[in-house]
Amino acid sequence: MSILDQWSPENPAPLDLRVFAQVQLNQSRRLKAQAQGSATEQAQQLETLMEKVADATRHPYHWARHFTKTFNPHWVEEHRPSPYEPFPDKPYFQPMFDLLMDPDEPVYWWEKSRDMMVSWGIVAFFLWQAMKFPERRVLFQTMEGEKATELVDYAKVLYGNQPDWLKEAHPLVKPADTQAAEILAFANGSEILRIPSGKGKIRFYHPWGLFNDESAFQPYAGDCYNESISAVKGKIVFNSSANPGWFADAKRDISL
Repeated sequence: MSILDQWSPENPAPLDLRVFAQVQLNQSRRLKAQAQGSATEQAQQLETLMEKVADATRHPYHWARHFTKTFNPHWVEEHRPSPYEPFPDKPYFQPMFDLLMDPDEPVYWWEKSRDMMVSWGIVAFFLWQAMKFPERRVLFQTMEGEKATELVDYAKVLYGNQPDWLKEAHPLVKPADTQAAEILAFANGSEILRIPSGKGKIRFYHPWGLFNDESAFQPYAGDCYNESISAVKGKIVFNSSANPGWFADAKRDISL
C-alpha cells in the first residue's frame, strides 16, 4: 500500500511531497505509454486494413470473383442455393476484365449471347473504377431508361454485397437505398449515372466512362458512339446481343 493509499481524514499522516510528486509522475508516464501503445496499435491495424483492401481490389475480376455477389432473380427455377452468388468461374471472364484494363485500348465493341453475364461484368468493371479512383463519372445508356436504371441497380447490388470493411474503405455519399434510382454516388466524387437513350444525351456530360448496353437495339446507337468519341476521356464499351442493323454492320467493318 502506497503512502497515498494510507491517507484519510481519520489518519492525516503528513504526506511526503516528493513521494506524491513521484506517484503523479509515474502515473503520467503510464498513461502516456498506454496512449502511445494504443496509437501504435491503431496505426498497425490501419496499415493491415489498407493492405487487405489493396489486395482485395488489386484487379477488378479478383474483386468481383471473391469479394462481392451478383443477383439472380431466377434462382428458384434454376435450383440455385441463393439469389446472391459470386461471379461464376467462366473461362471468358478473366480475359474480358484483362482487356478492359488495357491502358492502350479505350474503345470496345463486344458481341455476346444472352445469359453470359457480360453486362454484369462490365458494370463490375466500372463500379471498381468508381470505387478506386476519385472523380470518375460513368454513364450507363441502353434501349430505354428503365433498362439503364437496372444497370445502375446491378452496381448497387455489387456494392452492397461486399464485406463491410470494403464498403467502409469506399464510402458512398449516403446509403445506396436512399439514393435516386438512376445514380450511385461516392464520397470520393465518383458517380455512376443513368442517362436517357438517344442522340445528343452524352453531350451534357464530361464522363470518364460510358457503357452502352444492347447497342444493336438502339436506333441512334451510331450517333451515341460518335458523340462518345469526343466526350469520354476513359473507357467506352458498346455491347450487344445479335440484331441486324448499325451495330452489326459497323462491327464487321472495324478491326479489334
